[in-house]
Amino acid sequence: MNFGIIKRTLGWILLFEGLFFTVPLITAAVYWEEEFFDIFVAMALCAACGGVCIVGKPKNQNIYAKEGFVIVALSWIVMSIFGALPFWFSRSIPSYIDALFETVSGFTTTGASIIPTGEALESMPKCLLIWRSFTHWVGGMGVLVFIMAFLPLSGARNMNLMKAESPGPSVGKLVPRVRQTAKILYLIYAGMTVIQFALLLFGEMTVFEAINTAFATAGTGGFGFKGDSMASFSSYTQIVITVFMLLFSVNFNSYFLLLRGRMKEAFNTEVRVFFAIVITAITLITLNLQLSEAYTYTTGEAIKHSAFSVATIISTTGFVTANFDLWPAFSKGILVLLMFIGACAGSTGGGVKVSRVVILYKGATHEMKKMLHSRQVTNVTIDKRVVDREVVQNTFAYLFAYILVFVLSFLLICIDVQDVVTNFTAVTATINNVGPGLGAVGPDGNFAFFSVGSKLVFIFDMLAGRLEIFPMLLLFSARTWKK
Repeated sequence: MNFGIIKRTLGWILLFEGLFFTVPLITAAVYWEEEFFDIFVAMALCAACGGVCIVGKPKNQNIYAKEGFVIVALSWIVMSIFGALPFWFSRSIPSYIDALFETVSGFTTTGASIIPTGEALESMPKCLLIWRSFTHWVGGMGVLVFIMAFLPLSGARNMNLMKAESPGPSVGKLVPRVRQTAKILYLIYAGMTVIQFALLLFGEMTVFEAINTAFATAGTGGFGFKGDSMASFSSYTQIVITVFMLLFSVNFNSYFLLLRGRMKEAFNTEVRVFFAIVITAITLITLNLQLSEAYTYTTGEAIKHSAFSVATIISTTGFVTANFDLWPAFSKGILVLLMFIGACAGSTGGGVKVSRVVILYKGATHEMKKMLHSRQVTNVTIDKRVVDREVVQNTFAYLFAYILVFVLSFLLICIDVQDVVTNFTAVTATINNVGPGLGAVGPDGNFAFFSVGSKLVFIFDMLAGRLEIFPMLLLFSARTWKK
């Protein structure tokens, strides 16, 4: 294990996080909020600790696969520990564990909160509301991907960091140089964020509200600034948010291919399956709401709420315009399934990822064909390309690890003696980085009532879900730390 390069990389993470604090710091200065000092102290601590860590250049600057996983896992943990300080210093969130929960939920783009909806949320200082949403934007594409765009961390071994942090069964380079790939990804990401911000300003949102919403949508996180989330905004605003939640759920490689004019490659199997799932889910929920006698939605309202809810769940954003916990069981069942499926690989969304669902389906049908025709030599193919056997094996390994973590987390949460629906969807919402669940953690609820032990489980689940399980599990393996 190359501890020198791990320490140095963590140092750069802290220095960049100190730089990220300038966003809430400027907000505090603009609105003359006393939390300016709390944020400044947190920034100074990041700079001091980061400066100490980068002192001394390690002889071996290579980052191999093992170091890549460890650096990514520790980076997100350290970043969250320091990112929670402004909430705690300002006493906006008096408990440090609660502040850590909120920050991890932000960076992992989960959007689950311990802050009650309503007056408690709306009365929070604007600088801290901006920081909550900005953590979504930072975590959406990945902080190490951001740093790689500006800083050559590890010579020719940067790809191990990108593979460990980027979501999906396989990660590739858009261009030959990894650093250039990181820049392209962030330019597309930032450009889409600016476009959404501009469109939101055409509605009734103020600059502050539009910035918050754009950050939270881009990172598919869903931290809001109003007690009713997006319910009180106009249909125009809700439609813009719906469209961009879906756009940020698409693999960013597809946008790069579109810019290059490679339309057929951009609209690959994963993208087509993703939008097929979205359209099918919207149609089924709309019909269910229309046929249910308990709801008086017009056809337009049913389509609008269905589309927004499907987009917010499958993208794992977490905004709401209607309390879907009160909808018919069939509609709620579809939304729970979408929590597991999630967005496309290489997007800012969470969940298992559509690409993995496609690979699992293709892999299962391939094995059934082999049972019927044992001598026939076939391969798993997607878009007329053979999927590496290693990718298929890794996908099944990921599924096993995912189920294992989910089951253990669910059993541990059940010690809190909440109802089964609340516990099940709370774990589902955190490990898939969705945010709201059903029951007590539904759109009108929060996670504040859980015990400290349960919150620590959720913190692990949020990090494990964002980092695709394995980086967090490897921290607990003795073999990881051997030289």
